[in-house]
Amino acid sequence: MKLLHKIVASAGFLAFALGSAQAQNKELVVGSSATYRPFAYESPTKEIVGYDVDMIKAIAQKAGLKIKIVNTPWTGIFAALNNGDLDLVISGVTINDKRKQSYDFTAPYFEARQLIAVQKDSPIKGLKDLAGKKIGVVNGSTGDDIASREFGKTNPDIRRFESTPVVISELVNNGLDAAIGDNGVIAFRVQEHKQLKTVSDASFAKEYFGIVVKQGNKALQDKLNAGLAAVKADGSYAQIYKKWFQAEAPTLPAQ
Repeated sequence: MKLLHKIVASAGFLAFALGSAQAQNKELVVGSSATYRPFAYESPTKEIVGYDVDMIKAIAQKAGLKIKIVNTPWTGIFAALNNGDLDLVISGVTINDKRKQSYDFTAPYFEARQLIAVQKDSPIKGLKDLAGKKIGVVNGSTGDDIASREFGKTNPDIRRFESTPVVISELVNNGLDAAIGDNGVIAFRVQEHKQLKTVSDASFAKEYFGIVVKQGNKALQDKLNAGLAAVKADGSYAQIYKKWFQAEAPTLPAQ
């Protein structure tokens, strides 16, 4: 009887050990909305590429995590995390107090702020210089909010469009004097048009993007933070940033 108990106990321990190993080797499903170039978008071969993609791959490698990236529409990305279809989200998600009430975030992996794009020979040096100028923004964006607060929501000089590529196209074709938008997207688009340059303004507040996990999933949050810290420390973060934005990476806060 004792021998039978030992066999049963050993079998139970083996099953537990195998279950633990399988849990550790579980492939994590990463949600990203691949419509936000250069953070995540589909290549001509339908591969999801971008800054967010390179960052999560580097973080996962450092943390010893297996991941699968799934193109997930922004409108349903948080619901998919809540119901367990996704284990984590990396999709240009700004860390803010409202979202922290429902989700947990890693330390920041990107510094987000607004940026102005103008022609290279433009004398514009900041937001105040845009008074009386034709300004392009994406409708309902932070850039739209800034221009509306500064110059009046109904000001006819504020031209609203559905996407940043359309705004930049208008600027390139001299239909606008300036564009205001998210720094990552604006910087990336300006690279494609050598006649343009970017202008920063100290009044634009800094925000940060973080990786999102289900509230209370501290084990995964800690692993991702450890991987992110390693990526920052070994220079990978700076390399990935330069690859996508052709600029030196800003120093990010630890948390």
